[in-house]
Amino acid sequence: MMQAREWLRSIPESFCRTALTDIDRTLAAIGAEHDVKIPLAIESGSRAWGFPSLDSDYDCRFIFIRPVAQYLSLWPVRDVIEVPLTQELDINGWDLAKAIRLLLKGNVAVMEWLSSPIIYGADATFRAQFTTLAHRVCNRTLVARHYLHLGEKQYDRHCGAQGHDMRLKKLFYALRPAIALRWLRLHPAQGVVPMHFPSLLGECELEPATVGMIGDLIDAKAKTRETRLIGMPVTLDRLMAHEFALAHETFDHLSPEIPASASAMAEADDFFRAQLR
Repeated sequence: MMQAREWLRSIPESFCRTALTDIDRTLAAIGAEHDVKIPLAIESGSRAWGFPSLDSDYDCRFIFIRPVAQYLSLWPVRDVIEVPLTQELDINGWDLAKAIRLLLKGNVAVMEWLSSPIIYGADATFRAQFTTLAHRVCNRTLVARHYLHLGEKQYDRHCGAQGHDMRLKKLFYALRPAIALRWLRLHPAQGVVPMHFPSLLGECELEPATVGMIGDLIDAKAKTRETRLIGMPVTLDRLMAHEFALAHETFDHLSPEIPASASAMAEADDFFRAQLR
């Protein structure tokens, strides 16, 4: 007789009950309408990273699995399920096959979903096995390049020097990848970066004053709106510039195309087939 699987759920008390009810209802409707199983549904974005604002929306992300016959069809269906955005909710998910392929390409979103501290619902065995796969097959170089792209997309290297204001949200969207790159540099044997930003800071050997400054900004962000403007702190400007420059020195000289190894692809195939069974 098959043993029942453990179902995980972890929701902060601070969450809006109405939003949570809407998310649960939407996930159930997606499962029924699209005939899919959802073994992982979590919160991504600023709430899960640990630096939400007063008006942060809810970013629910999920992984779904279709019936086996749909994977064997000559006319495969779309590998993304999206729900129209509302002012408060942003809900979408990826097919398991898409999530695995992106994992092997260094897309950090999948790794972060697996370690999100906010869980709407997750099959504990699926989450543990997928996490194990992520640690085994992730490529540090691809992960670092992904964080570098994310960070530099938000970072304006002239803000600190010229005293320009920037949105507090944009500052954190640049700072988090910079700290992730620092973590990768300090942990050369690992490739899956902790998602929760305060926890990540604790593993990066930063000066206490710098950690305190970032903590104060997190507290300020929690009490204001996403559009608040601040002057770029010079200390953080230099920290980001330093980490981005080091990442370029470390990874830019490597081949731009790094295909997944045969063993990683075989492990990914085995995991995928096991989940379909």
